[in-house]
Amino acid sequence: MLGNPAYPTFQIFLAIFVAAAAVLILMPFWIKLMKVEHFGQQVRADGPQRHLVKQGTPTMGGVVILVGMVIACLLIAKPTFELMLALGATLATGLLGLVDDVTSVTHGRSLGLTPHAKMIGLTAICVVFCVCAVSFCGVAPEVRFPGGFTIDLGVVTSTFAIGGVELVVPWLYLVFVFLLLVGMSNAVNLTDGLDGLAGGTSMTSMLIMAGISFLARDSNLAVFAAACAGACVGFLWYNSYPASIFMGDTGSLALGAGFASLAILTNTEVISLVVGGLFIVEALSVMIQVTSFKATGKRVFLMAPIHHHFEKKGWAETKVVIRFWIIAAAFGALGLAMYFTMG
Repeated sequence: MLGNPAYPTFQIFLAIFVAAAAVLILMPFWIKLMKVEHFGQQVRADGPQRHLVKQGTPTMGGVVILVGMVIACLLIAKPTFELMLALGATLATGLLGLVDDVTSVTHGRSLGLTPHAKMIGLTAICVVFCVCAVSFCGVAPEVRFPGGFTIDLGVVTSTFAIGGVELVVPWLYLVFVFLLLVGMSNAVNLTDGLDGLAGGTSMTSMLIMAGISFLARDSNLAVFAAACAGACVGFLWYNSYPASIFMGDTGSLALGAGFASLAILTNTEVISLVVGGLFIVEALSVMIQVTSFKATGKRVFLMAPIHHHFEKKGWAETKVVIRFWIIAAAFGALGLAMYFTMG
């Protein structure tokens, strides 16, 4: 284990450095491999015309993000059950995203797996994660709000004994975990539409979650969050405009799942909705657009997700990205401030 566990803050900063360094070193080799294998991004035909030049840009950079994150966690953190569970959910979701990316590339279209197939995979991950978190990590099946207000979602609970192991299934909380994990994974995925956007905003959100995990006295989860942030830092070197590689669903779905996992394991689910407020706004813009068009035949935004709306208004891609980074940082600061009001 690198670093002295007696100095958890040092380990957290070391995790950022190790993950970033690993991605910086490995990414050029991955980019070359993707070019050789002709694994390039498929651009939406109805998107901004300026995005057509991105057609064929190497994708699946999320693979290297996950590798960098795992290297940092294994070298620095203590392999607690909580850490392994967060890693497992993140990697499993990343694997699902990888299948989605490969399907998209091989079929030559911007969409990969069918929504039904993707939902089956995400549902399985959510069920396993929730049951393990409650049964083995001591996560309370409740939703805590700033100010000390709490809603108990464990009122309808079943217990199963399998092979001498007792599994607790809080049904209402399971539904809540499903909505949070699936919703956040897809929200980060929707945010991944401009060079550097998902990577930069995920970096900010993960840094805030590292601080929250540290304040919750779980330095290993803090290292995990810091490793995710560090991996995003390394990735941004190659994903900044004009991008040399995209993270793909492999990265965006995994980062969303990792973010939600941290929220659940630290019982900061509500706070996470504020910390990840930009992702929520992106997802809501799509929901509003679809609902409005189906109900009235009219669009609220020039294009959804909302970052494309501002592109259509004439904003440069870099201006949209930097301003969205600022908004993500503001949401993160607000969420961290609200954490201190938790009872």
